[in-house]
Formats: sequence, C-alpha cells, structure tokens
Amino acid sequence: MDDLIDRLRTSVTFLPLRDTRKRSGDWFISALNDSSDPDGEELQSLGLFSPVARCAAQTAAVDDLRRRLSSLTTFHTLKDPSVPTAGDWFISALNDTTSPDSGEARHLVIPSPASSGRVLCVHAPPGIDATYALAWRDALPRGAALRRGLAFVSESPYDYNNLWHGLTTLVPFASWHARSGCRAVPAVWALFQRGGARMGMGGWLTSLAEATMGNQMAVETFRREPFATGPVCFEKAVVFRRQMDGLSRERLRGAFDFMRCKARARCGVDADVPTRAGNGSSPAALRVTLLFRRGARAFKDEPAVARVFEKECARVAGCVVTTAHTDNLTFCDQVRLMSATDVLITPHGAQVTNLLFMDRNSSVMEFYPLGWRQRAGGGQFVYRWMASRAGMQHEGSWWDPHGEPCPDSPDILSCYKSRQIGHDLPYFAKWAAKVFAAAKERKMFAAAVAPMVERPRGTGACDCS
Repeated sequence: MDDLIDRLRTSVTFLPLRDTRKRSGDWFISALNDSSDPDGEELQSLGLFSPVARCAAQTAAVDDLRRRLSSLTTFHTLKDPSVPTAGDWFISALNDTTSPDSGEARHLVIPSPASSGRVLCVHAPPGIDATYALAWRDALPRGAALRRGLAFVSESPYDYNNLWHGLTTLVPFASWHARSGCRAVPAVWALFQRGGARMGMGGWLTSLAEATMGNQMAVETFRREPFATGPVCFEKAVVFRRQMDGLSRERLRGAFDFMRCKARARCGVDADVPTRAGNGSSPAALRVTLLFRRGARAFKDEPAVARVFEKECARVAGCVVTTAHTDNLTFCDQVRLMSATDVLITPHGAQVTNLLFMDRNSSVMEFYPLGWRQRAGGGQFVYRWMASRAGMQHEGSWWDPHGEPCPDSPDILSCYKSRQIGHDLPYFAKWAAKVFAAAKERKMFAAAVAPMVERPRGTGACDCS
C-alpha cells in the first residue's frame, strides 16, 4: 500500500503554466478544458472542485490505487519535435544508460533506475504518430497488452530492407546479445523508422537476425486483432536508437566475427574448412568470386570481365574462379559462397554486404559507374569502411570514366547512379595480378604457420562472451 501511494506521489507531473504550443487563452493550464457550456451565459472558468480537478478521497483499496496509477500514465510522441538531434528525440525522456567509454553502442535498458522501474509502453496505430509512456507493470495503461520476455527496440533513419543499412541496425544488438553470454534472446522485435512502426525486415536481414539470435524473428505489429490497436507494454526492452554510435572498433569486429560464425553454423559451413572442389580445396588455394548484379550497376559485358580475371587467376597456382548472381541465391547459398571466397570482385551495391561472411584478411575489389566518384560523397565508401572494420583488405575501387551524356539533368549522380559499368581490360589485368599475388602470399603464410584444425559445427564454436 505504501509503495503504491509513493508511486502516486512521484507520478504527479508539473507542466509549464504557459503552454507555448497553444493560442492565447488556451495556453494557461492547457491540460484541462473549460468546465462551462460554451453556449451558456456563465463566464467560462475552471472549476477547482469539478470532477476533473477534485482529488478522490484516499481509500485502502489497492485496486483503486492501481487504477489511479494507471490513469496517470502520460503518453508522449515517440518522435519529440522539440529535440532536433537525431537519436535524442526517440524516447527523449530518457538518456542512454551506456557509459561513453564502455565500448558498447549507446542504448537504453527499460525498466531501469532511470525509468524508476517502469516499463516501456508504445501505442502505434496505423497512420498516426506513435506515442510512448513509462508505466509500472502492475498499473499498465487502460487496455494495454503486456509482451513478456525481452524486446529488442530499434529506431533507424533508414528502412529495414537495404542490406547495408539493416546490418548497421543489427550489429549493436548482436554485440549486446553476445556479451550477455547469448542468454539475452529477444521474444519480439519492435522496429521503427523515424518514429514510425515498421512491420518487418527484408528476407536476408531476417535470416541473419535469426541465425545470430538462435530463434525465429517475431516483429511487433501493435495490433491485437486485424482492426484493433492499443498500447503494447514490454516486460523488458533494450533500445538502440543511434545504430552503431559508441561501438568501439574492437567490439564492432567482435560483432562481425560473431555474426559470421552464427550464420555459418546455421548454414552448415565448417569454419576454416575450404568448401570448393579441385584446387580450391587446398588450404593455400586462392578462391576468387565474381559476384555480378543484374540491371543497375551491372557490368555491360560480363563475359569479357570474367575472362580477364580468369586469365590472371590461371597464372596463380591453386587459383579458382567462381561466378554468381545473388538474385538466384538463397541466404545460405550466399553464406557458403562467401565463406569460400578469398577475393571478392563485384560492383558497388547491397550485395557487397555479403563480405561479412568472408574470412578475415580476405580481399574486396569494387567497381562504380561514371558519376559516383564526382557526386556520391562519403556514402560510396561504406564497404571500404566495413571491410576495414571486419579485418579485411579493401583493395581499392575502379570508377568507369566513360558514359553517355545526361540531357536535362543538372545532377550527374541522379543520371548515372543506376547506369551499367564498362571495363578497362588492361587495367583490370594489372590490378588483378597485384591483388591475387598478395592474397596468395597471405594464404600460403597462414597455411604454413597455422595448420587447419577442423572446428565443430554448431553455435557452440561461436564466442558468446
């Protein structure tokens, strides 16, 4: 009883007497409407002893106290318009609980001392701005449903279909999960993009999330029936609202290693065991993959490009080339292919995210159409950054210097972004010879100083710490 009374006292919320969002006259004590009939003759006023303002007499009934606690729950917009900084406006009432020097990505854990032990509740009806509240588990908002277990709550400025942007969302959860000893498994995911609820991730990302966490991905829809919505409260929630912000280089590489290991285990790939037939089965073999695209940013002449790299590969002992298109590969097909790749040759695009599944010290060669180098900005280097953070070698990029003119287009990138890519066979041959030689040397050194020891399949080989 005393605890409930204390919570009632702490739930009293002071608001500015002058609400700057309201017009003159309405801003004074803006939480209440005038109590008189607008059509009546009485002066409009607030009755201090009206049912709205009158304090109910304290009773000994615990249920009554809980009812009052529940009624005091205040919902705020999930995206706070008064906070301009990205990441800060999502659940703006709470600060991140992570220490800036901890090496972990900045996040919230709810309930926590910062939330006064209250759980996170979200109301996200379709087509309406989502709102949130903090409430005590035994006094949830009226009509709220409690989701038991752990919820992973993500806010991102990007959608959940693009492989690269989706990966930046998954990585901090993977790191947090691994450092829990793999005990923190989400019962549900709540996905938001710029404050709006999203109903799922793309297939590749869903498969990666399920492999990483070891269970099926369930995404909160905030609907209890086909046409009924109401607040949903999470028994426990970990919230990442800044993607990888704050995640140290060491923790990031550890997360990449962990996700690679989990994906390989799910897809039946033995770590450190070559998976190609013929010369590619030797520990010192050099395995080259040409990962082609169709349509936007595809090579104009794939056979010519393939021939030049195959010719240079033939000059290296134990070198084999595989060509593939990701649009006819399953998630596990891509995991197996990249697990058996030492040098990845591919145009810029979402498929490059598959480098996650390659061994450390593998190489990436990337290609762009005309216009990217001139106008794309830093975003075109995301896979160079990813390769470096994952412990791999980004061997540089080739930007096509040729292309048809773009009439009536002031922005060269908008015109050339999805163009196809030509080739420079002499340059490709020279570049390939250099990359293949260096990669082969690394493979031979690794085979000499660290003879392969077959590791067991399954998630037990992955580092959950």
